[in-house]
Amino acid sequence: MVTIIRESDLQRVAESVKPDAKNRVHLPKVLVEKGVTYHIYSTSTGQIVLDPQVTIPASELWLFENKDALALVDRGMLEEQVINRGSFAKYVKDAS
Repeated sequence: MVTIIRESDLQRVAESVKPDAKNRVHLPKVLVEKGVTYHIYSTSTGQIVLDPQVTIPASELWLFENKDALALVDRGMLEEQVINRGSFAKYVKDAS
């Protein structure tokens, strides 16, 4: 069993939607975001749940696998403290 419904405030966003000739159901534009894919789940009563997913680059996967590093990033995001370190332009080497 998988628990994916994270809130109980469900809102009807479309009514009487029927699959087309190829068994596709079109989602309202307001629900679809660029770059989102969906995991599809069904209940024993026939309800269908779409769980939105996004992908991350493989080079960033290490952060999500390292709980300590992820906790530090989360803490830093909550602090919202910005320190101006000035320009780093002097360290750029012109490749042309």
